[in-house]
Amino acid sequence: MESSKESLLPEDHESDVSSSRLMQAVQYNGYGAGPSGLKHVKIPIPTVELYGILIKIEAATINPFDWKVQEGMLWPLFPGKFPHIPGNELTGEVVDVGTKVQNFKPGDKVVSRVSPYDGGAFSEYIVCSHTMTVKRPQEISAEQVAGLPIAGLTAHWGLTECAGLKLETSSPCTNILITAASGGVGHYAVQLAKLANCHVTATCGPSNVEMVKSLGADEVLDYTTEAGAALKSPSGKKYDVVLSCAPGIPSSSFDPHLSENGIVVDVTPHVNTMLSIALQKLSFSRKRLVPLLLSPKKENLEYLVDLVKEGKLKTVVDSKHSLSNVQEAWAKSIAGHAAGKIIVVP
Repeated sequence: MESSKESLLPEDHESDVSSSRLMQAVQYNGYGAGPSGLKHVKIPIPTVELYGILIKIEAATINPFDWKVQEGMLWPLFPGKFPHIPGNELTGEVVDVGTKVQNFKPGDKVVSRVSPYDGGAFSEYIVCSHTMTVKRPQEISAEQVAGLPIAGLTAHWGLTECAGLKLETSSPCTNILITAASGGVGHYAVQLAKLANCHVTATCGPSNVEMVKSLGADEVLDYTTEAGAALKSPSGKKYDVVLSCAPGIPSSSFDPHLSENGIVVDVTPHVNTMLSIALQKLSFSRKRLVPLLLSPKKENLEYLVDLVKEGKLKTVVDSKHSLSNVQEAWAKSIAGHAAGKIIVVP
């Protein structure tokens, strides 16, 4: 039993990994500065505690959350402390496990999510909790699952928990609008909505229209056109659900196009979202605005990994960047308009 958990670290480093081996990582020491604030450092490889899993990272991704934290937009909640290593979703290979970990062993391929307070994925190694780590089938590439723990789970939560959809093709047909459908969350949402038997109307920029169609969208609106900006379904359908992934669109913009009991799920809620919800309750409207507050669950991540294995869900890779060139990836995310996920590899 013990041999099955034998560490993949060299023997002379197993007793005290943190003091004898260093790893490459990227961190920032305070708010602001954008890409230039990211510093390349060598720090000790973290050590495994009782319930921890040491993972050699094969791929991580950048999410808007990462640079928003750096810009101080989420102060004082995030980050937990400085210096801060960003990155919250990753995939890689198990190197070592804590003595209380039962279901993982060195050599396993895994997908994991770390606390947004701690971060840490922009490095070569990371310790993750077994509670949000799932196995990745050997035949699935790192790029295909790296975006699932945050972007994938966000799309899943918005559709199932916020909008109440069941991801079954036998479900009643639901008309849904997904904004920013070519983005990290949006491109997963289009595919998951089709599994829920939805008629999908999607918005994106002109260069991504064909990509979004290929993911299964029934109607695609180019948001740079007058018709696209109006958000009206080309077929005249009223939306039962709107998954609002694009920031900056007021919820009132969707009202004329909602069905009587329509739901707008705000993927990036802010203070104005809460004010709109309060006003909506005062008006006794049957339409609802719902803020997406993700509560990640391990079983949902396992479900998404299974969908990838079955060929029912795929990750569109916008670009891939080495950890040594992470500033370029950071700038690309800040600029917006990425089609799919921006991948960072050590």
